[in-house]
Amino acid sequence: MLGMSIAVQSEESDEALMLRYAAGDTRAFEQLYLRHEMKLWRFIYRSVCNQASADELMQDVWFAVVQAAARYQPSARFTTWLFTLAHHRLIDRHRRSKPHDLPHEQSEHWIEQLAAPASSDPLHQAQAGQQADALLAAVERLPSEQRAAFLLQAEGELSIEQIATATGVSFETAKSRLRYARTRLQRILQEHA
Repeated sequence: MLGMSIAVQSEESDEALMLRYAAGDTRAFEQLYLRHEMKLWRFIYRSVCNQASADELMQDVWFAVVQAAARYQPSARFTTWLFTLAHHRLIDRHRRSKPHDLPHEQSEHWIEQLAAPASSDPLHQAQAGQQADALLAAVERLPSEQRAAFLLQAEGELSIEQIATATGVSFETAKSRLRYARTRLQRILQEHA
């Protein structure tokens, strides 16, 4: 019977979990955190390209979730709300930073997520690593609005409507930013090839 209650809880919607957390159930928060931790961190990290900054922003976002729990109303999907908080934290960080203060590190980064499986031959792994590096460099070259739209979809798995909500723009603007981002990424990657 205990296994059934855990299975039911794990299939519970994010919105229901957030409401349970707002009512004082800390396990609900733990489930939310575990569900969204990596997607959210990758979105933030790929937006700032610095692990320390990403870790700090990640804490800020989850702290904002905790602070807003009592006021939370499920008027949109929880992921839309969560990534909206993250997007706003990124904008705030950018506004506080001077352009020359923003770190621009080449990564040890996404290779774990983008590289070939360990069972692949070394040549295939090297090619996959080069492709991952090229993609990362291309994403970094996107204008910030296009990069945000692209990463919200790629990492946050948000729809165009949810991207529009998260970034505070119209559906058509979000759609255009995503289209321009993809077009620009294709062009940059073709130049690299």
